[in-house]
Amino acid sequence: MTYVDLLVLVAYAVLMVGVGVYYSRQNKTADDYLLGGRRLSPIALGLSLFATLVSTLSYLGNPGEMLAHGPMMVTQVAAFPLIFVIVGYGLIPLLMRQPVTSAYELLESRLGTSIRMAGAGVFLLLRLGWMATILFATSRVVLIPLLGLDPSWTAAICISLGLLTALYASIGGVKAVVMTDAIQSVTMLAGAIVTLSVITIKLGGVSAWWPQVWPEHWQTPHWGIDPNVRVSFGMLMISVTLWYVCTNGSDQMSIQRFLSTRDPAAARKTLFVSQITDGTVTLLLGLTGVALLGFYTAHPPELAAGQTIASIGDQLFPKFIMTEMPSGLSGLVLAAILSAALSSLSSGVNSACAVLERDFLSARTDDERATVRRLKWLTWIIALVAIAVSMLNLLFVGNLIERCFKLINLLTAPLFVLFFLALFVPWANAIGAWCGLLLSAATAILIAYSKELSLPIQISFVWIIPCSLLVGITVGCLASAVAGLIVPRSKTTHLTG
Repeated sequence: MTYVDLLVLVAYAVLMVGVGVYYSRQNKTADDYLLGGRRLSPIALGLSLFATLVSTLSYLGNPGEMLAHGPMMVTQVAAFPLIFVIVGYGLIPLLMRQPVTSAYELLESRLGTSIRMAGAGVFLLLRLGWMATILFATSRVVLIPLLGLDPSWTAAICISLGLLTALYASIGGVKAVVMTDAIQSVTMLAGAIVTLSVITIKLGGVSAWWPQVWPEHWQTPHWGIDPNVRVSFGMLMISVTLWYVCTNGSDQMSIQRFLSTRDPAAARKTLFVSQITDGTVTLLLGLTGVALLGFYTAHPPELAAGQTIASIGDQLFPKFIMTEMPSGLSGLVLAAILSAALSSLSSGVNSACAVLERDFLSARTDDERATVRRLKWLTWIIALVAIAVSMLNLLFVGNLIERCFKLINLLTAPLFVLFFLALFVPWANAIGAWCGLLLSAATAILIAYSKELSLPIQISFVWIIPCSLLVGITVGCLASAVAGLIVPRSKTTHLTG
C-alpha cells in the first residue's frame, strides 16, 4: 500500500460521511429516516438493493470460488429471469398492499403478535450474524494482509469499519444509505473491471489467462440434481431461485427498498435494476477468478507446505491487489471491496433499526424529532453488537461461499416460511407457523453441519434452503390444519390475532 492508495481510501471514507451529512437535514420524521418518505428513485434503490445483498463475502468469494472449483456457481445468473417474474409479479404486489414500515407488521394481521415477534427476531439474528461475518471477513481476509498487519489487529479493524458505517448511517438515515450504496455499486463494478484490465495487460492479452483446457482441480460440470455432487446446475437453479425469493419476500433489507418506492411498478423497476447489476458483477467477478488463476499459474506464488493455488483461492484476489496492482489502482480496487462491506453493513444496520423500533419498542409519540433521535441511537447500538459478534467467526471454517450458505443463510428459508403461510395459506395459524419455523430451522442446521455432527447422510450445502423451505411449509400447513381441528376456534382466533 502506498500513500496514494491510502489517500484514495481516506477520500472514499470522507465521501461516505459527506453523503450522510448532506442528507441529515432531510430526516424530519421516522418515515423519512427509514423509508425516505416513500419516494426514492427506483434506479438508486435498485443499485442499493444489489449493493446490500452483494457483500464482501460474495465479492471476494466469487473469484475464489471460480479459481478453486470452476464456473458452476456463476451459472446461477440463468435463474434471474424466473426470479424476477416470481418476486416482481407474485410477491411485490402482496407486500406493498399495506403502508407498513417493518415487513413483520404484515405477519401480525394473519398469524398474531407472537409470529410477528418471531419473524422480527429471526431477521435480527440472521442479519446480525451476516453483518458480523462481513466485518470479520473484510478485516481478516482483506485488510490484514493488505496492510501487512498482525492478525491480532482484526478486532481493531472490525471496530473501525463498524463505527464508520454507524456514523454515516445514523447521520443521514436511509437516504444516505441508498445513495452511498449506489456509489458503492459503481465502485464495485469499476474494481472488477480494473482488476481484469491489469491482469490482461500484464499477461499480454485475454488469451494468456483464458484456460485452453479444463483445469484438473475444477469440478466437472454436472447438469442434473445430485445430492452427492458439490454443486450441480439443476440444484443450484433451485437453491438460488429460492434464496432470492425468500430474501426478497421476507427480509426487511429487501422489502424496505420496495416500500421506499411509490408503487409496485416502481418496486419492480428497483428489482430489475438490482438483477441487471448483480448479473453483470457476478460474471465480471467470475472472469476475475479465471484471470487470477491464469496469472498465478504463470507466476506461481510462494505456498506453504500442503497448500495449492486452489486451496488459497479466497486469498489470491487480495494478494494480487497487494503485490501486483499499480499504485492508486490498488486503492480503487480496495475501495471496491470496502464498498461491498460498507453497503451491506449500512443497509443491515438501518433495517435492523427499523425492526427494533416498529416491532419491539413500539414507541408511539407525536414528537417526530424525538423518534428520529432514538433511531439514531439504535443505529449505533446495532453496529456495536455486530462488532462484538464478529469475533465468533473464528469458530467457523470453509471458503467464503460456503460460509455464506452454512452460517448466514441458515435462517433465510425458515423466515420465508412465515410469510408463505401468512400470504398463501388461508388456514394457517400461529401454532402451525411456530412448528414450521422451528422444524425448518432444525433442518437447515442438520444439513449445514451434517459433517460436523457425523450424521449418516451428508449432502451439499446448496440443499440447505430447498430442504428447509419444503419442510417448513409442509409442517406449517399440516400443523395449522391439525391445530384448527383440535384447538377451539375462539382460542385459535386469539392465537392468530
